[in-house]
Amino acid sequence: MLYQKYLKRICDWLLSTVAILLLSWLLLILAIVIKTTSKGPVFFRQKRVGKDKTYFQILKFRTMRVDTPKDMPTHLLTNPDQYITPIGKFLRKTSLDELPQLFNIFCGQMAIVGPRPALWNQEDLIAERERYHANGVRPGLTGLAQVSGRDELAIPVKARYDGEYVKKITFLGDCSLILRTVSSVVRHDGVKEGGTGAAGEFAATKEEEKENV
Repeated sequence: MLYQKYLKRICDWLLSTVAILLLSWLLLILAIVIKTTSKGPVFFRQKRVGKDKTYFQILKFRTMRVDTPKDMPTHLLTNPDQYITPIGKFLRKTSLDELPQLFNIFCGQMAIVGPRPALWNQEDLIAERERYHANGVRPGLTGLAQVSGRDELAIPVKARYDGEYVKKITFLGDCSLILRTVSSVVRHDGVKEGGTGAAGEFAATKEEEKENV
């Protein structure tokens, strides 16, 4: 409880500060590459759901063209690859597009570990998370759902993982998830453009079957 209430935010602030300083050279290089390879701003800002269902503007490196439909999850786009910029595919595959969220963490809008922030109009995901009290914590750069399937998970399954995380937030647990995230990023686990994975749908079905037994 002490960690969750006080120390987690202190750790987030310290780690995000150090990461911003150490990675400033990489942030600058990526910003230059994005600006010189496609039209539009370097950063992508989007309205997301924060702690207690408040809203904030999430920061990402822009990976899609400026004419991409707004406020629509990638998996709902028809042929999302047509909108991705030349450097965008690499940034998304390596998760480097998420690095600007270090500033969201620094400002207290996000945490390093927590449920990934939902789009403001993802009512199904927000409602599912409400069942598990997962809307009451700061959203994270990574989380249990991220290392357990990421894009391949169906929404009910993601929400269950988020609820499982919220039940037992600990320092060692967060450290473990950070290490698992590094491993997942290196292996590109669960990165799937344009749809919820069959594995996620199957898992959701099996979970519903279990609940109905």
